[in-house]
Amino acid sequence: MDAVPARAHAYVAGVVLAALVCLRPLPQVHTPWWAVLLLAGLYAGSELVARSRFVGTCYPVLLAGAFLLPPPAAALVALPGALLSPVAQRPFALRRVWRAAQLTLAVWAAARVHWACGGRDAVVAPDFPYALVPAGAAVLAFCLVLTLLDGGILALADRVPAGRAWRGLFSGSLAPIAVHGLAGLMMAVLWRSPYGPVAALLVLLPMCVAWWAFAQYHRERAAHQATIRALVQAVDIKDGYTRGHSERVGQASMMIARELGMDDERVETLRFAGILHDVGKLGVPTRLLRKDGPLTPEERGVIELHPEYGHEMVRGIRFLGEARAAVLHHHERLDGSGYPYGLVGDRIPESARVVAVADAFDAMTSTRSYSRARPVAAAVEELQRCAGAQFDPRMVRALVRSLGRHGWRPAVTADGTPVVPAGVLPGGRGEGAWDSVGRGAS
Repeated sequence: MDAVPARAHAYVAGVVLAALVCLRPLPQVHTPWWAVLLLAGLYAGSELVARSRFVGTCYPVLLAGAFLLPPPAAALVALPGALLSPVAQRPFALRRVWRAAQLTLAVWAAARVHWACGGRDAVVAPDFPYALVPAGAAVLAFCLVLTLLDGGILALADRVPAGRAWRGLFSGSLAPIAVHGLAGLMMAVLWRSPYGPVAALLVLLPMCVAWWAFAQYHRERAAHQATIRALVQAVDIKDGYTRGHSERVGQASMMIARELGMDDERVETLRFAGILHDVGKLGVPTRLLRKDGPLTPEERGVIELHPEYGHEMVRGIRFLGEARAAVLHHHERLDGSGYPYGLVGDRIPESARVVAVADAFDAMTSTRSYSRARPVAAAVEELQRCAGAQFDPRMVRALVRSLGRHGWRPAVTADGTPVVPAGVLPGGRGEGAWDSVGRGAS
């Protein structure tokens, strides 16, 4: 997002000002500056390596600084790495300043809580297991500050609804940050031991192994997503009248899943299910997909094979999970008159029931070779009329609620321009525009 709203600029400016206030006492702080420089350099190097390997932010060094140094000096450790690390999207300078200010405040808060709980003496002694108490409190403070700031920037810069901006941020980031906090505590204890800083650096070795494994997973997932994009593009090219349909069904499926309160991982899976639901049309003759008149029973039988074709094509993509069942069963009906297997009621997988409603809704609100687009209200009325016989009423109600909250912009699909529903951000959790540091921990 190149155009950042003025209110987001003001929010970032306020966070930067708060960070500067935290750093203001630095001239009066008595601290070993060589340690500050060493930790800052180590964090900057680790950050560059971590982000180049797609594994997020290296928190152990920051938290070790919070356990070892006075709060203003600990906060200073984050600045070089945050300002120098790569940024994927514009505006680059504003993103770097935001990340630096956010981490400065989070590390300052963690160090302040750690010192207030007597953590400095527990690390120097070292006093176990008591040392875990102030360290745990510091990790909670660190995670809480990141969560609060992340939610604010999502709401103001990405225009994520306030009720959803903070949802799942704290719970999703606490576990990985806690692991980083434990590594940071081990670094701090070894740093204060007779073995010194060199021994502390050894703690990062297992973290590097974890980063490598996570990077491998990221590359594998990126390869799968590239495969999905290629399959969808192939379907769009083959059936020009439904171009963009797959993406919109994915968005509508995501809206339904969110309205049902599904967790973020499952919402993403349902988005993939919607995107891939028609991939089996690659096995259907093009002349049938583009036929203007009514289909003969034989032609309809050929087209009705596309769910099985699609399932065969995606069943080897393991991370799709229940999305594969949605590809196979999205044309089943609750009354058992659907295809390919005539499943009844709850025997139809939940993912398929979600995609069935999303698919029908977009089909009705889009112009095809054989029908004109209906108004959204008319499509909703038809879904409600068929609820209980063809569609799961719970899925229909969820879509209606989401449409009332976010709206929908139907499109003529033949123009090839995918349209995103108003108020819904691509990419799962509204992470399209700002690099939220709190979710970056591997």
